[in-house]
Amino acid sequence: MLKENVGRDYALKLVQEEAAHYKQSLERNHVQYKILEENTLEDGSIMIKIIKQYNQSPVGDYLNV
Repeated sequence: MLKENVGRDYALKLVQEEAAHYKQSLERNHVQYKILEENTLEDGSIMIKIIKQYNQSPVGDYLNV
């Protein structure tokens, strides 16, 4: 979500950086995942629908949605 106490352009940049950081952390930690949807809402916030591996458990067909 956008932060309310900063300018809009800066808030949009922060949201984009946060989403990128989240994806990078998944990669860095070798978490298997699949992004089902990624939408930018009217206010500039980003909504990601994702399924991912938890606790290094085998995923089997879980990610084959």
